Amino acid sequence: MQICSLSVTDTAHALKPQSAQEEKNNAHKVSTQKTDKSPNGEELTPEQQRELDELKKRDLQVKRHEQAHQAAGAGLTGGATYTYRTGPDGKRYAVGGEVSIDVSKEKEPEDTITKMQRVKRAALAPADPSAQDRAVARKADANIREAQGEIREEQNESDSSETVSVDVLA
Repeated sequence: MQICSLSVTDTAHALKPQSAQEEKNNAHKVSTQKTDKSPNGEELTPEQQRELDELKKRDLQVKRHEQAHQAAGAGLTGGATYTYRTGPDGKRYAVGGEVSIDVSKEKEPEDTITKMQRVKRAALAPADPSAQDRAVARKADANIREAQGEIREEQNESDSSETVSVDVLA
């Protein structure tokens, strides 16, 4: 079985809201929240609070990204694993993640095509696929083309074996 990883990393994506409405909602949430505390109970500085807000947004973005892979690739994907960073509040926030996906070929080329179409959908499921996600989608496309070639070969062999020779004696 061949396994690839679908991933999002801390440096692969800038933190950005998905829409102007989401940005407005996030700004409202942040402005109406009570100030977070450091592990020793002190209030965070404005700089620490901004860092924490960014970490919280990143955590949500990373988890949504990996969940999109899992939902689209159900049955082909493994569990998500995350890379964490500790925030100024002492809590851990996901800043990167990956989901493994089975990209092995099936016995029959038709089954390989069906499976690779699912692999590609899973790889490209997040709103912002990473470079690794796009590489997995390209691998799935290559496996599809190879399976299509196998089908054509089988059809050509089948067509040539069905030719019947008839000798006519005059």
